[in-house]
Amino acid sequence: MLRTLTLSTALALGLGSGAAMAAGEGHVEDFAFPFEGPFGSYDQMQLQRGLQIYTEVCSACHGLKHVAFRTLSDEGGPALPEDQMRAYAEFYEVYDATLFDGEGDFRPATPADHFPASSLAIAPDLSLMAKARAGFHGPYGTGLSQLINGMGGPEYIASLLNGYAEEPDCALEGEPMEGYYNTVFTAGGYPDACKDENGAHTVPGSWIAMAQPLYGDDVDFADGHSTELHSEAQDVAAFLMWTAEPKLVARKQAGLTGVIFLTVLAVLLYLTNKRLWAPHKNKRKD
Repeated sequence: MLRTLTLSTALALGLGSGAAMAAGEGHVEDFAFPFEGPFGSYDQMQLQRGLQIYTEVCSACHGLKHVAFRTLSDEGGPALPEDQMRAYAEFYEVYDATLFDGEGDFRPATPADHFPASSLAIAPDLSLMAKARAGFHGPYGTGLSQLINGMGGPEYIASLLNGYAEEPDCALEGEPMEGYYNTVFTAGGYPDACKDENGAHTVPGSWIAMAQPLYGDDVDFADGHSTELHSEAQDVAAFLMWTAEPKLVARKQAGLTGVIFLTVLAVLLYLTNKRLWAPHKNKRKD
């Protein structure tokens, strides 16, 4: 997703959340995504905007190796027309080992191919990042909020992209820190000058080696939607949620169908028991 990366970048969007939280506290904003809740679903236009941001900004370093181009036309996803999906796939080149009598060569991608992997070895693949990275923690986060809204991976990604800030005054007192100050990222470097006498952090977040990727007005949307930083971050985070769980809506529908079926079955069993067996339960034997 980002143009400048080092090893700390992998930690920023890493699979584990425990190590990150141990480094300090970072504020994760609770974004109002349309797919949240038991009846939520993806916003097709938002996913298309997120795809555009990924293509123009994120794909320079990061890949989506678990996502097939054909899924861009799926209902419930970006739902690109088939001709647009095929044209989009041809924008990429993939290596085909079967070409030229087994010598291999690059060819334009087809709908059956997957997005390329990350172009940098230290750049994490983003296919499953929104599911791998938890954003909500603590008694409230692991309870009601995660039950209703999920793990909070999209919120973490969007908050991280919005979390870049000027270095606090305490960081200017000691040795200069490498990287960029981010109020959400908690697994990076942290200066001793920003710790109190007990070693506790006095400012949220930490320093990340990843340069700020989005500033607002980074892309031009055909639908005229806002290109403010907050909006762009939310759009690309929603798209990464879809790449991580493209069948979210189908899963919710299946779950709702199962609940309804079990409820009806429970009522029928109760009525059956009451009609057939209840009259005989307390009947005294002669």
